[in-house]
Amino acid sequence: MPKKTTIDRSLALRALIEHKYDTGTLKDKILVRMFLMMHPWYIPSTELAKKLVNKYPFFVLNVFDLLPGLRARICSLVGYWIAEFPAEFDLNPELADQIKELKDLINQKGNVRQSCLIDIENVPSYGWKRQVTQRQPSVTKKRKMSLLFDHLDSSELAEHLTYLEYKSFCKILFQDYHSFVMHGCTVDNPILERFITLFNSVSQWIQLMVLGKHTAVHRAAVIKQFIQVAQKLLQLQNFNTLMAVVGGLSHSSISRLKETHSHISPDITKTFDSLTELVTSCGNYSQYRKRFAECEGFRFPILGVHLKDLIAVHVALPDWVDKEKTKVNLVKTQQLYTILNELVQVQATPPPIDANTDLINLLTVSLDQYHTEDEIYQLSLQREPRSSRPSPSVIDEWASAVKPKPDQAIVNKHIEKMVESVFKNFDTDGDGYISQEEFEIIQSNFPYLSKFGELDQNQDGRISREEMIAYFLKASTLLNCKMGFIHTFCETTYLKPTFCEHCTGFVSIFVGCMACGRIAKHCLKSPPNKSTFPPKRILLFINVCRSL
Repeated sequence: MPKKTTIDRSLALRALIEHKYDTGTLKDKILVRMFLMMHPWYIPSTELAKKLVNKYPFFVLNVFDLLPGLRARICSLVGYWIAEFPAEFDLNPELADQIKELKDLINQKGNVRQSCLIDIENVPSYGWKRQVTQRQPSVTKKRKMSLLFDHLDSSELAEHLTYLEYKSFCKILFQDYHSFVMHGCTVDNPILERFITLFNSVSQWIQLMVLGKHTAVHRAAVIKQFIQVAQKLLQLQNFNTLMAVVGGLSHSSISRLKETHSHISPDITKTFDSLTELVTSCGNYSQYRKRFAECEGFRFPILGVHLKDLIAVHVALPDWVDKEKTKVNLVKTQQLYTILNELVQVQATPPPIDANTDLINLLTVSLDQYHTEDEIYQLSLQREPRSSRPSPSVIDEWASAVKPKPDQAIVNKHIEKMVESVFKNFDTDGDGYISQEEFEIIQSNFPYLSKFGELDQNQDGRISREEMIAYFLKASTLLNCKMGFIHTFCETTYLKPTFCEHCTGFVSIFVGCMACGRIAKHCLKSPPNKSTFPPKRILLFINVCRSL
């Protein structure tokens, strides 16, 4: 029989109520937990509580053996809900009041045993999860160095950074993830926004710590120490802060310091390259995912990667499978639950760190930087001025329009890269050919593209790379090289360290075509042209709503 992928909303509640306790254990705890965690995606908690209250048989005209069992199952379900997700009841007064009213009504009917299953009075306070430390920008708070760095060894610094980020991570609730996925950003989401700000602050602080040194030797020493911090973070299985450190050391303001890097040994450089490779986005973060899955005990995920996964599932699958919105897409629910439950489990496993409160406070202040990207880059130029004008990158060569009477080698290179981009982005089944359906999508972006049959030279019903390259080589001559994509360019600010495919540096800003996604990608080894790149603060985190 085919696997059932939908579930009726009304039947779902009835089925869950039927999962009564047998000798104190739920029959299917995973199913019940998934429902209780994921229900806000489809129905507000207050509405769910109302439905449970309405199903509780307070008044009985005819006595049936079923009713006492139904009451007990409803009370057991509510009790399990409170025990597993107590913060929801503390932070939602309306929901807590509904459950209290249910408990009071049960007591009035004399069902004390069932009332005891609902322990709403002992829910602890979770107000601290909604408290956000406000950052007050001030010119006087700008600093290029921190005394803290000179008083901590690499292990201590890695541990205290881990402790600080973990505490901020523990404040994030289901509703924060849900809001981010629904809005595609952190609007009205101060908790998640503060966590992202902390991530960015670590990267920026590292840049300032390096640039705060006046000599290349001293700057190299700071870089070496932060590489040691990154190694310790890996030992702690803290991948999120590891990415922040890698992002800071790979930033254009640091990577351009050739004299500084000349004082770093090849062995240390090799170590840093391996750490960078671990958190690279290649293969959809395949190396990171494999390493993270193998971790035991405390482990701190790269939150941006998992936010990207949530966005991907939400975009790919509908919430409902019918127009009436009565049948929940169970496949989507299960996939979202797997991602979210993993993040919840991380919050339940604290790091094995005995943090010093004074150092945490000092580190918190040190990380509150208020420098702009331009200010940091100008400081980098002060430390090591440009010796010569940087040469254009390969991406600039093939992305620019082909001039009349161009060098044929450049034209060939342009065409090959363009065709490769077409296959990478439009060959949806990955078979190495463009089908008739895939060709129709491509055709809307090529003003001079002929019919499918003219590109399909061997008439086998599909277009190979060689056939497409041959077509464009011929078209480039006939059309005086005026062929190519109709590009719809847009600017994306990346919220994570993303690697440039051509120089292996980190991408800070991406100005690309929404159709092909591969035009004008810059790692900003030189300052951007302000007429082309509007000045923005670069956030080294993941902008999942734009990267999909």
